Amino acid sequence: MSHADEMSRGERFAFGENWARFLELLDDRRIALAERSLRDMLGVDSLEGRTFVDAGSGSGLFSLAARRLGARVHSFDFDPSSVACTRELRSRFFRDDPMWKVEQASVLDRAYLEGLGRFDVVYSWGVLHHTGSMWAALENVTALVGPGGKLFISIYNDGKGASRRWLAVKKAYNALPGPLRWLVLIPSLVRIWGRRVLLDSLRLDPLRTWRTYAESSMRGMSAWHDVVDWVGGLPYEFASVDEIFDFYRARGFVLRRIFTVGGGLGCNEFVFHREV
Repeated sequence: MSHADEMSRGERFAFGENWARFLELLDDRRIALAERSLRDMLGVDSLEGRTFVDAGSGSGLFSLAARRLGARVHSFDFDPSSVACTRELRSRFFRDDPMWKVEQASVLDRAYLEGLGRFDVVYSWGVLHHTGSMWAALENVTALVGPGGKLFISIYNDGKGASRRWLAVKKAYNALPGPLRWLVLIPSLVRIWGRRVLLDSLRLDPLRTWRTYAESSMRGMSAWHDVVDWVGGLPYEFASVDEIFDFYRARGFVLRRIFTVGGGLGCNEFVFHREV
């Protein structure tokens, strides 16, 4: 099924349109945060001389970060608006650069992936759980990791009942016509941010955390864009830390770095290493 078909059936959120609005806020500080995230999680100071594939590039921010760190970058995304965002960043910062290629494609298209070859770093942050076939996507990216390469992914944690309730919210949001989606979005905003705003209000600065959210976000996402991305994010799947660890261990990968959200609903981050 095409991206347009999934959108028309209310089965997919317009991630790319949300990213396009986010690009209006992109600045040097957000780019620096993305670069730091890559350096810290990959345990490197530079990606000079290495190949990097961004599977589901979204805004293109981390493709840009990888290119600025010296990598030869290949970006692709299923969402045409996300592809446009990534191309916009390439045009803005690395116009006509032969070291950065951008294409529209799906991580579920095995024939496409087989034609890409292998990479030193395979990056897919917050993407594979939005494909509609998460376990197939988790399997497919393994073919992109070269010997001695690294796989850096993030997957929504299995928050048990809470995860299943949010799945119902996401389906309700996407089933509504655009002008009515506020009926789901506003109550969700209150649910997500109400307690934080109350605590900040007690400190006489009710929107402090909201205003400064992007400063601590490694993705550089503003609070509003993050809320819309979360509430609308469909397809939506999730997995426990143990499930992801066992899945890749069975395929010969070694876990090198991990960041978890405990029992929360956010993304657990993993960096795996392929030794051979």
